[in-house]
Amino acid sequence: MAENKNTNNEKKQIILSLLDEQKATKFRELFLNLHVYEQAQIFTSLDEKQRARVYRYLDPAELGDTFDAIEEDPESIVAYFKEMSPNYAAKVITQMYTDNAVDVLAFADKKDLPKYLRLMSREKADEIKEMLHYEDKTAGAIMATEYVKIVGNQTARSAMHVLKREAEEAETIYYTYVVDDDDRLVGVVTLRELLISGDDMLIQEIMNDQVMSVKVDEDQEDVAKTIRDYNFLAIPVTDYDDKMIGIITVDDIIDVIDEESAEDYSGLAGVDIEESPDNPIKAAAKRLPWLITLLFLGMSTATLVSHYEHLVSEASILAVFISSITGTAGNAGTQSLAVAVRHLAYKGDDDKSLFRTIIAEIFTGLVIGTITGVTIMVIVGFWKNNFVLGFVIGLAMMCAIVVANLAGSLIPILMDKIGVDPAVASGPFISTLSDLTSVLIYFNIAKLFLSFIIGN
Repeated sequence: MAENKNTNNEKKQIILSLLDEQKATKFRELFLNLHVYEQAQIFTSLDEKQRARVYRYLDPAELGDTFDAIEEDPESIVAYFKEMSPNYAAKVITQMYTDNAVDVLAFADKKDLPKYLRLMSREKADEIKEMLHYEDKTAGAIMATEYVKIVGNQTARSAMHVLKREAEEAETIYYTYVVDDDDRLVGVVTLRELLISGDDMLIQEIMNDQVMSVKVDEDQEDVAKTIRDYNFLAIPVTDYDDKMIGIITVDDIIDVIDEESAEDYSGLAGVDIEESPDNPIKAAAKRLPWLITLLFLGMSTATLVSHYEHLVSEASILAVFISSITGTAGNAGTQSLAVAVRHLAYKGDDDKSLFRTIIAEIFTGLVIGTITGVTIMVIVGFWKNNFVLGFVIGLAMMCAIVVANLAGSLIPILMDKIGVDPAVASGPFISTLSDLTSVLIYFNIAKLFLSFIIGN
């Protein structure tokens, strides 16, 4: 692994030297022999002067493959297009897979987008314009329109001719889709089935007519679950009339899973984990709304504590354990939240399954709360030589943990039911909410046993 990394670094240094020395022929020979992933990694490390030379040394078709592999945010890729002449940029975009091009052009300036589209072929421009209208994070927004389709009354020999002719442009050739005269999806044939079938066999005899598809407006996360569950390499996308209009491949789904995971983690942390570290003002602007909201929620906890000020004045020892109870309950609630969000992401929203999750978290809270409560009761009992106080602290902690576990599992499920991303029920929010409920539980239990605490 280390040897491969060193070899890649050596290649990169040689390529950079060739660019600086303006040795175009040697640069092309070495750069174009690299895997497109390596090309993309090198390209994104170049400065503007070096990139300008790349635009001179490579034609748009060669650079289009590289741009398909660039993993930077779309705004950065749009900025590369602005460095090129409009005609060169349009040709690069034309060479990209349509779904990748659409992802990037969604962030292009309104004055630049029409210019790029005008310089493309009408067919490519129409495909991009149509896909730009699909709602973000849906099947239509991530699908590719480069796929191979045939009809049922073709022979396997004829289908292979079509496949060979369109293979270079297709996103994948493992699946060939069968449509009727109205472009409605009726079946699918794998490359293996085509290869092992007799040349004169009709496609309708060898195709699988139980083909699964997704609607153009289906959520990308649901598409990802379908591809994961059935181990598909690709899945067809149909419009509202069941006409086939595109495919979604597994590499697009990997990007979706990465994106959804990042969003879920961002929600749990209450922060955008992909924010740029180079812009503190922008980062602060994104974080402040959550923090201010949580500040007001935290103030309600402080108000609640002040409401029980008379209780604390009579038994000041109660104040010592507030942070222990609220902190432990908050941690338990965050754990429960993570389990619930994970369950929603991977198990779906089956009511029975969700009910089992809630019941399981309640019992988990009871077990954790009982063990934690007994532990703290013994510790406080011996430490303060007051087992009544220990019992109060232990009971309060157990109840607070059970309530926090219930909140951590129930809140994201309820949010999912009303159509809100459950990851929005972030860890900081659950922790702050747990503080509020824990204080309420703690002081009400303490009030019942106050005379025994003071007496001891």
